[in-house]
Amino acid sequence: MSHFFRGFTIVWMVLRYGLDELVLTSFQKPWLRLLARIISVGRNLDAPRGRRLREALERLGPIFVKFGQVLSTRRDLMPPDIADELALLQDRVPPFDPAVAVATIERAFRRPLDQIFVSFDRVPVASASIAQVHFAVIRDRQGIEREVAVKVLRPGMLPVIEKDLALMRMMAGWVEGLSADGKRLKPRQVVAEFDNYLHDELDLVREAANAAQLRRNMEGLELVLVPEVFWDFCHPEVMVMQRMKGVPINQIERLRSAGVDIPKLARDGVTIFFTQVFRDGFFHADMHPGNIQVSLEPETFGRYISLDFGIVGTLTEFDKEYLAQNFTAFFRRDYKRVAELHIESGWVPAHTRVNDLESAIRAVCEPYFDRPLKEISLGMVLMRLFQTSRRFHVEIQPQLVLLQKTLLNIEGLGRQLDPELDLWSTAKPFLEKWMLEQLGPQRFLRELREEAPHFAKMVPELPRLLHAYLRDKPQGPNRELHELLAAQKRTNQLLQSLVYGGMGFVLGLLAMQLLIRIRVF
Repeated sequence: MSHFFRGFTIVWMVLRYGLDELVLTSFQKPWLRLLARIISVGRNLDAPRGRRLREALERLGPIFVKFGQVLSTRRDLMPPDIADELALLQDRVPPFDPAVAVATIERAFRRPLDQIFVSFDRVPVASASIAQVHFAVIRDRQGIEREVAVKVLRPGMLPVIEKDLALMRMMAGWVEGLSADGKRLKPRQVVAEFDNYLHDELDLVREAANAAQLRRNMEGLELVLVPEVFWDFCHPEVMVMQRMKGVPINQIERLRSAGVDIPKLARDGVTIFFTQVFRDGFFHADMHPGNIQVSLEPETFGRYISLDFGIVGTLTEFDKEYLAQNFTAFFRRDYKRVAELHIESGWVPAHTRVNDLESAIRAVCEPYFDRPLKEISLGMVLMRLFQTSRRFHVEIQPQLVLLQKTLLNIEGLGRQLDPELDLWSTAKPFLEKWMLEQLGPQRFLRELREEAPHFAKMVPELPRLLHAYLRDKPQGPNRELHELLAAQKRTNQLLQSLVYGGMGFVLGLLAMQLLIRIRVF
């Protein structure tokens, strides 16, 4: 019965806020359009459609607010006005009872609270739709008292989430079945993506692992602080990490009065992001101002403080190679090559006309080359490319959508700090180094070094494997034996080419890379 009433509430909100007109602009069945208008008689649709959608999600509760936040990252699917409005959604959720938080902690660690913490502040310092945070003090393995932040999962979340997700899946099926526009928006795919995000955030051990990885990656950069995770105090429902003391990055006047170099802070943010993306392939994908602070402590003055690691992005070697070739073609204004790369990757239907896609990409990118660098927004270029991709049914990869969404966050934050920030000039050294590593001799040498142990192990084993094969298969040579002999022959030829031609090949790659760099830059 509760499931029915929840479904009725959602449908009622959809109709009252005019979301049927927003999503299903062309019902296939006229009687459904008439029924929707009768049920929702008297509704006011004067407000912009994006605002109506945001307000409806806020009325439906925290899970739908979180869904709207995820939906705002899919700018390849959403019109700009709706995506911009959804980006304004915030978790304005009252804290839950501290006694419930204490009970969750004691159940997780099977000990009374006073045996877990030296002290525990029962008044939460932050609250969101998924969890809330308390300050505490622990005694670590060395017996040293440490100030910590304790993140506790909001109780009873999983049943509520599963119920709302089931309704979302049902509604997504309706949208796809009732409207051609609904099929293009891929609502079931978006709900499935949200399902993954939400379940990842419900496991605080996963978030702790993300924090630990980012902390290791950023140790030598000396521009950002990532809290230490105390694994003895972590559980899927509880995460204990180092307490960070800083000023929210959007309090610019307070930072300026404290002596922080604001333009440098903006450049450092770009450096941190591009280092995570291009060097590590592992980046914080939720870098809005609520998750970023600035340290005013003397020993770490002016450094960023990263918080909340529930959503991170990763890039594979294939992603990096794809991006490297696209950047190279983009800087050369070789839009035909950009179009070809989209088709070769399988992200555009094979029947797509290269010339049409090339023309669309040129229309997006070309106007930016005649502007001063400080006026160019790389995030806006990517956003317009994603919008153009809807026309050609491009299958945008989720990790690249996260990258684009985070780049927009970083660029917006950087220009809020310093309106004169030149994102491209700041990022150019990383792009140059990255493209050289992805396309130049460094990559060849790195892959050769990585494969060397495999070859070293395989070559001595070939005679023994051949002898064993002949012993077990006395009936004479067959296709498999010929393949084995051919593999041995290819291995010998490869070793000979490495010995006799390796130096010439490396020199050739160096010359090729020099020509590319001259043409590109």
